[in-house]
Amino acid sequence: MAEPGPGPAGTSRTNWTIGATVAVVTWFLGVSALLLQLTSGVPLLLGDLLFVVVDATVALVYGTVAAVVLARRPHVVGWLTALAGIGAGVAALGGGWRSYASTHPALPPLTPLADAYGWAWIPGTVGLFVLVPWFVRSGRLGAGDWCGVVAGAASIAFFLLAPTDDPRPAIGAIVAVGLVTATATAWRWRRGPVADRRGLGLLALGTALMALSFVPLLGTWADPDVVLALPLTHLACQALFPAAILVCVLRNRLWGLDLVLSRATVAAMLAVGLALVYGVVVVVAATVVDGPAAQILAAVGVAVAVQPLHAWLRRRVHVLVYGDGGDPGRAALSVGRHLSTAATADDLVAGLAVGVREALRLESVTVEWPVAGPGAGTDGVRDVEHGGRVLGRVHVVPRAGERLDARTRDALDQLLPVLGAGLALAQGARELEAARDATTRARLAERRVIRRELHDGVGPWLTGLRLGLQGARNVLDTDPAAAAAILDALGAEAEQRVEDVRALSRSLLPPSLDELGLEAALGELAGRQAVAGFVVDVRCDPSAGLDPRVAAAAYAIASESVVNAARHSGAAECRLDVEVLDDALVVTCEDAGVGVAPGTRSGVGSRSVRERAEELGGRVEVTPLRPGAARPGTRVRAALPLVPGGAAFRPRSVTTPDEVVA
Repeated sequence: MAEPGPGPAGTSRTNWTIGATVAVVTWFLGVSALLLQLTSGVPLLLGDLLFVVVDATVALVYGTVAAVVLARRPHVVGWLTALAGIGAGVAALGGGWRSYASTHPALPPLTPLADAYGWAWIPGTVGLFVLVPWFVRSGRLGAGDWCGVVAGAASIAFFLLAPTDDPRPAIGAIVAVGLVTATATAWRWRRGPVADRRGLGLLALGTALMALSFVPLLGTWADPDVVLALPLTHLACQALFPAAILVCVLRNRLWGLDLVLSRATVAAMLAVGLALVYGVVVVVAATVVDGPAAQILAAVGVAVAVQPLHAWLRRRVHVLVYGDGGDPGRAALSVGRHLSTAATADDLVAGLAVGVREALRLESVTVEWPVAGPGAGTDGVRDVEHGGRVLGRVHVVPRAGERLDARTRDALDQLLPVLGAGLALAQGARELEAARDATTRARLAERRVIRRELHDGVGPWLTGLRLGLQGARNVLDTDPAAAAAILDALGAEAEQRVEDVRALSRSLLPPSLDELGLEAALGELAGRQAVAGFVVDVRCDPSAGLDPRVAAAAYAIASESVVNAARHSGAAECRLDVEVLDDALVVTCEDAGVGVAPGTRSGVGSRSVRERAEELGGRVEVTPLRPGAARPGTRVRAALPLVPGGAAFRPRSVTTPDEVVA
């Protein structure tokens, strides 16, 4: 697969440039703000200056998240995240410059920049939890979703225009809209489209925490410790949100960054979890003991919780970010869930493709079945084998702007046996469907033959018999001799019709076939044709122990071929050969007659012959015996597997004096 640009693998030049620009701008703003604040000499714990650190951290974290998203795909979530990072960076730079300028009077105050400290963070930061969750989906937004977006935008505008002396109504509005957004996200996690549910629970939790982090701003506190706790609480509540965005939007591997992303996500969530554990343990310990003992108990509690919490978070984040591909068992179960509702073989194969796509988080998966040709040998193509045979081929396409990494390739290779078993099942289902269809057609063909014989032969004769008996009855009193002659003629005709019915019965399935075998039944066939003046030269290999289904099909094919030769070839004889090869029974009927005229439509008998062979997994070929001759003759050759329906059967090639017949 060609690399689409000079940037990191799988990114286009434009996307990579946009992502890099966002990262550079946000990091410049965040780092510059921190340097200004730290070198200003103004203590961070003075007033609300701790928010400089909060805004700078938001700029660094969300700028990085935006860069990752925009470098991979130009999504609205990436732009909103970039807005949050840049806005927070500008606010932090304004606060840092205000502190630095206060201790360096010679510098210009840059009032617009300093004033940005109070408002520049609002659109992006608030937009994270009132706008972003609505756009995290695979499809288009519905009417209700757009209402949520409009409400979020209105709450941001309300906050920006709120009076500085009492912003509490505006803060209450964004908290309310944020909680509604979190509720809607949680509903989609539980009730929404299955393809969109992965990671929405984490996003709903992060949205709710972001909204609740503004609740303390609704009150007023005189305690300096509480004032200092506000920015720390705000920062802690935002720690989960970047991970939620990455998990929900990307949902797969980042080339070269996948391990870093997974560890960083675990580390961020672990820090939040440990902070919560530490706070709970401190509160509990303080109610039990006083003094340093409470801190010791808290430290012990955190130490005990680190390992299990880390292991649990790592498993959860691994599944959220990488899907089921890292666990062959889970991936196989994910694929298998899509097979339970398959009604046909095609539905089963389609379910396999959907299962692999969802398990490995791919853009599309196509299962080529049956195989049309040799594999392309590309990175996204795998042959699917089962029982030593290539049954199909799977083509996988990564999501837009991405490529297949080693983790996905390994997971795909581990799923190939499951795909092979599924394709084998689908092939068996299709063969069963074909066998049922062929059996139905064969039965219909035999019924048409019987109907034709009854309608054109026995039926008219019975009508004539009834009329003859009525005529004999009419002359019985006046001319007994004539009546007797009529009855004698009718008796002879009845005897002939009895033989016709017996012949029809024998042509369908003669008793000798079950009692004496195929060779004896073909001998009887030749004997009946000899009585009618047509010579059949039969040569049959010993066929003891032949499968009854194969024997019945071989006899029906031979009988139909001989009857056609006797009726239509114009020849006085034909040759019938039955050979038992390694894996096939080959029936060949040859005559030196006029041959089959081009464009001749197959009759019921010919179609029945082909369907009988195909039902068992064999085939029939009708070719001229001597192509180009005045009387080309006809060769009918049927190859039947000795094991009916054997998937590995292929008719062998046999070299004859005239031509090679496959």
